[in-house]
Amino acid sequence: MVRSLYLDIVKIPLGVMAPFVKRNLYSVKIAIYTGSMTRKTDSRSAPVRKAARVAVRTAPRTAAKKPATSSYHHGDLHDALLKAAERILERDGLPGLTLRAVAREAGVSHAAPAHHFGDLTGLVSELAAIGYGRFGAALTAAAAAGRSPAETGLARGRAYVDFARAHPAMYQLMFSAERLDMNNPVLRQAADASFSGLVAAINESRNDAIAENTLTLGQAADIARVWSLVHGFAMLLIDGRLQGILKHLPTGTDATMLLDAMLRSMPMRPGSR
Repeated sequence: MVRSLYLDIVKIPLGVMAPFVKRNLYSVKIAIYTGSMTRKTDSRSAPVRKAARVAVRTAPRTAAKKPATSSYHHGDLHDALLKAAERILERDGLPGLTLRAVAREAGVSHAAPAHHFGDLTGLVSELAAIGYGRFGAALTAAAAAGRSPAETGLARGRAYVDFARAHPAMYQLMFSAERLDMNNPVLRQAADASFSGLVAAINESRNDAIAENTLTLGQAADIARVWSLVHGFAMLLIDGRLQGILKHLPTGTDATMLLDAMLRSMPMRPGSR
């Protein structure tokens, strides 16, 4: 078949074949020229490609960006969670205070509060300890130098109620026994320290030394009496339950003046047993 086709081509007159041959010779020249130029281009671009490959190999690798994570250290996160919990407490009250809410507020994983406090009781117990620390400091600051025992007693009573009015949610948490673990050492220490301020005020009013771990019946009665008065007054005040009394008082009389009158009328029996 190939030989037959070859013979047929040979038999074609030269005049007919000439244009065909010229065209094919021209195509061959173009192909040869194109190949030559390609080799020259390749030879010129080879160093460039080699240099590019070397640059890629030697270029410093950029570390892949990692997702942003919390920069808190262990102690910082513990404090940050307590601050977040306090913000929620003041804003949403005790019902809004949950471990998930605290984690969202602090911008950390949901597991972080449980890791640091165990459970919600552990968290609110330490938060209440912060409240007791501030509360005790307020009572201590009220005992300014130069005041008489009676004046100091009044000042501490005012400081007690003023703290409750300024921080009602914290104050209510501090006395929410069902929500707190009173065996928590941090809470226990803070609560005892703040209570010592109340005992000191009674001691000054009675002019009677109160032992650290032992109370007489009279001493205990005076402490419980004063504590019941100021605590009950504070709770009634922040719950709005005293408005019915306050609105009927003479013009210019406020809650602080009412508290002072109550404390002044409270009997203290020095040395009573």
